[in-house]
Amino acid sequence: MAVRTILKMGDPRLLCRALAVSDFGTMALRELVEDMFDTMRASDGAGLAAPQIGVSLRVLIFGFERNLRYPEAPPVPETVLINPFVEAVTDEMETGWEGCLSVPGMRGAVPRYTQIKYGGFDISGTPMLRSASGFHARVVQHEFDHLEGVLYPQRIRDMTKFGFASELPLNGALEA
Repeated sequence: MAVRTILKMGDPRLLCRALAVSDFGTMALRELVEDMFDTMRASDGAGLAAPQIGVSLRVLIFGFERNLRYPEAPPVPETVLINPFVEAVTDEMETGWEGCLSVPGMRGAVPRYTQIKYGGFDISGTPMLRSASGFHARVVQHEFDHLEGVLYPQRIRDMTKFGFASELPLNGALEA
C-alpha cells in the first residue's frame, strides 16, 4: 500500500493515549495495517504502533525473521494486535538496548519484564492470547508503550546509557 511518515520524538501526538478500535474487519483498518507493515519494513523496524504514523488508534504490529537493526535478535512472529493488554507474569526485569523509529539514531538501556502475557484482537476482531519472553516480550512492551503515550527514553533509569547508536557500546554487556 504505502510507506507513511514516522513521527519523531518531540511531536506531541506521540505523548497521547491512543483510542480503542471499535470497528474490526473494515477496509480502513486493513489499509492502516498494510501501511504499518510497509512502513515498518521500509525502516527495518521490529514493530510499529499506529500513533507513530499519526493515527491515534490502539493498533500495533511487530515481527520479523531477521532484523538488520537487531542482528542478534531471534525471530519474532509477525503479529497484528488491536486493543491490546500486556501483563507481567514475573517480577524479573532485564535491562537491554532499545531503539525506536520515532527516536532515530539513538539507543538506550531500558528495563523490561522478562516474561509477559499479552492479548487483544486480530484485524477481524478474533481474540488472541499469547505468552512471550526475551526479545519478543521486549518488543511487545515497547510497542504497547506507544499506545499509552510513552517513549522508551522515559523508561531509561541511567541516562549515561542513552545516546547515539554510533557512539554506544551496543555489542558489549550492559553493566549493572
